[in-house]
Amino acid sequence: MCYGTEFTSKAILKWANENGVEWHYIDPGKPQQNGYIESFNGSLRDECLNEEIFDSLADARRKLALWRYDYNNVRPHSSLGNRSPAEARRALEQSEGSAPGALAQPETDHYQPQGLSL
Repeated sequence: MCYGTEFTSKAILKWANENGVEWHYIDPGKPQQNGYIESFNGSLRDECLNEEIFDSLADARRKLALWRYDYNNVRPHSSLGNRSPAEARRALEQSEGSAPGALAQPETDHYQPQGLSL
């Protein structure tokens, strides 16, 4: 079996092609072309990956799920007026009367969040 970023990248590109997912590259040395994800990646790296030692895949999943919960529900984000994403969403939901359809809706009526698992 082959491992490594080159083989992972090829597998992702193959999956994207088979599933009709468009793939767009940013220009080399231009992370500002994808600022949201670059900011998120930096936060994930600085706040979790550089701080934790993962003993197993299960341990990594648990620690990443806890970090994700904190990131989305506890940690204030300056871009959201020092609110967490969950707080910002609640505020938008309360004012949705002035912006109907502003929030993404689940694709089915049976949507259930999956808790802290990955």
